[in-house]
Amino acid sequence: MKRFTLALQDAAHTERINNVTSFVGEDASGSFGILAGHARIMTSLVFGLARFRIDKNPWQYLVLPGALLYFRDNELSISTRHYLIDGDYERISSALQEQFVAEEMELHAMKISLHQMEEQLLKRLWETTRQGELT
Repeated sequence: MKRFTLALQDAAHTERINNVTSFVGEDASGSFGILAGHARIMTSLVFGLARFRIDKNPWQYLVLPGALLYFRDNELSISTRHYLIDGDYERISSALQEQFVAEEMELHAMKISLHQMEEQLLKRLWETTRQGELT
């Protein structure tokens, strides 16, 4: 069975995993698989769960909050902000759900903050325009 190397990189560290026989991920067009000898490919992975197999061992699951994937010369490089690897599907799914909820909460807080900044900006613009009319 042909193999390739998986190079994972996040903000904190880089990890190389040898003897990978297959990888399954998802981009905006849907799920896809990569085997050794695959043509060069570059794509952006969506937030979610990917998986890979080392030799004939059970699948290893990979949680990614989005990532850039690049496969060339039997090396699969994945660059992301953060990732988690686990062989237990239930445990990694739970971690994915927790991460998803946390990111959704952050996004919601950011939207509220942006809305408040817009309101303050419009209020100041209105006050400035009004003061200009009075003088």
